[in-house]
Amino acid sequence: MEINNLIPHIEALIFASDKPLTTLEITELVNNALSFVEDKISLDQVESAIEGITEKYNSEFYAFEMKQSGGGWQFLTKKEYHKTVAQLNGEKFLKRLSAASLETLAIIAYRQPVTKGEIEAIRGVSSDYAVQKLLEKELILISGRNEKLPGHPLVYSTSRNFMDYFGINSSDELPKIKEVLADQLVEPTIIKNTELLTPSSESIEDDALLSVTEEGELIEKENNESED
Repeated sequence: MEINNLIPHIEALIFASDKPLTTLEITELVNNALSFVEDKISLDQVESAIEGITEKYNSEFYAFEMKQSGGGWQFLTKKEYHKTVAQLNGEKFLKRLSAASLETLAIIAYRQPVTKGEIEAIRGVSSDYAVQKLLEKELILISGRNEKLPGHPLVYSTSRNFMDYFGINSSDELPKIKEVLADQLVEPTIIKNTELLTPSSESIEDDALLSVTEEGELIEKENNESED
């Protein structure tokens, strides 16, 4: 089958699907639909067609685009129109998550697979309700048991719905924790030759050096430089 004839079938599948479709799934679905065709559609043909579809909808003429998200291909509104579309579903389910659920979700996302006991050890409080809510919303799933711990507790991981919502294809695409924390670090400040009044209104000598430790404590250092 020619690529131009294959493209409409792929577009129809992705448009009608309620979940992202992988390239392999698309290949199998097209072959099942076109079983009367002697030559089977190959994975390479589907990949070429997807490349053409992606390029097609990158045009400014369209308000949506085809992107790989949540482990598969789907049509998504372009970011320029997110505020417009948000009027239809502004109260999306994730925004109704409590702070406890969001904390729990973040722990699972970065530590998966993780047991409920490990989650509670980090949060310091019971997480039964938060875990249950995340399971109900299908943002996490039970991915097995930890055979190394007593009682073989259940372990939790993020779901395909989680990746789909955040527009990623795997947990490896999550922001690195050290990158997030790097923006929040404050370097110690050293103040030189600055007159500072003490509670008794006495000033510190000009040759004193003041510095702030990493713990936020103000300390005085002697200036070892000799005067002329």
